[in-house]
Amino acid sequence: MDGGIVTFFLAIIIVAVLVFVAILLTGKRGHHFNTEFYQAKFLEVENKLRQDNPATYALAVINGDKLLDKAMIEIGIPGKTMGDRLKRGGGRFTDLNAVWRAHKLRNAIAHETDLEIGYKQAANALAVYKQALKDLGAI
Repeated sequence: MDGGIVTFFLAIIIVAVLVFVAILLTGKRGHHFNTEFYQAKFLEVENKLRQDNPATYALAVINGDKLLDKAMIEIGIPGKTMGDRLKRGGGRFTDLNAVWRAHKLRNAIAHETDLEIGYKQAANALAVYKQALKDLGAI
């Protein structure tokens, strides 16, 4: 009788492990982005940034920020604002502090009057957004 009970519990444990493994293997593997879309959009943003045209600097940062926010929304990171989404989904980025700095630059552009940024600031922000999009799997 004891051997039958042990065998029964061993069988239950084996079945539970197999069910757990099956759930892991067949469960939601993550969001699949349309990477061609994001690559094309980001390339557009990069190509519009012109060192000889300061008017493009702020727009490039704003558009890079928008694209990252769109990707974060698409994978379901909750929040009313991008700042909220960064707080909740920030663990997905290799350098969350850099993403925050780029986003704060975008906010400064959007909310401060007469703010002028340099080409290097804009290019650095775009590099951060590009890495963040890679981190999410969008590009």
